[in-house]
Amino acid sequence: MKAFFQKYTITFITVLFAILFIKILWNYYMLSPWTRDARIRADVITITSDVSGYVTELLVKDNQHVNQGDILLKINADRYHAALDKAKAQLAIKTEQLKLKEHEATRRTLLDGHAISEELKENAKIEVNIAKAELKEAQANVQQAQIDLERSIIKAPKSGVISNLRLTEGNYVRLGESIVAVIVDNSLYVQAYLEETKLAKVSVGMPVHIKLMSGDHPLEGHIESISYGITDQSSTTDDQLLANVTPTYNWVRLAQRIPVRIKINEIPKDIHIATGMTASVRIGDTNFKTLITF
Repeated sequence: MKAFFQKYTITFITVLFAILFIKILWNYYMLSPWTRDARIRADVITITSDVSGYVTELLVKDNQHVNQGDILLKINADRYHAALDKAKAQLAIKTEQLKLKEHEATRRTLLDGHAISEELKENAKIEVNIAKAELKEAQANVQQAQIDLERSIIKAPKSGVISNLRLTEGNYVRLGESIVAVIVDNSLYVQAYLEETKLAKVSVGMPVHIKLMSGDHPLEGHIESISYGITDQSSTTDDQLLANVTPTYNWVRLAQRIPVRIKINEIPKDIHIATGMTASVRIGDTNFKTLITF
């Protein structure tokens, strides 16, 4: 009898521990807020050329750190110098024309009605107003030419690191063409894609444990924000503006993944982190007590 009870007691304890272990695994993998689907991101400034021309000087290299205001490159400015000189010449002409029109209008105003008609006096005033408008246009052209000349020298808008530089001296850049990317200093963060079934246990400000795939260096952070929208693939339309609904199966319902932005509290100096790296994140303080909760 004693052996009988020992046998079933061991079996009962074994089954109990098996159920407890399965419950812990279920809570950890299915309910606790964590994911391996996370990426390192950063604020990236894509510098676009505001003028066209050949690159005469390239003053930076790939992966080089630059400070805000540093000159990155220079575009051939000959045509912009010429455009500025032309605009200034036109401004001088419009200035003298305005003086001439004002002189004529003043002289005609002093003449009596026997020497000049009221219509000609009115025309003289209108010509003065036209000359003033043309002068303002010439001033704006000078300002625009000055801006174009200044923007032939491209500077770093913020401090950061040049990334994936493909430009070389002698290349021709076009207006509106993206030419340089700068990864802004101290802008690294983690973008985690968390299943919607786990969002109920997540809130802004919660602590986050971060582990990079590249090593065993743990990082700490906190939730900065949670996305309010993702793309609905079933909301597209066809050529006839009819809804294009993707067929789904009632027995297969995949949880959507919602982007969660995580701020890294501190990055150790001896760790190299690059945007695009893979990370695993665990949100909150997951302990043994929470894992065995039934």
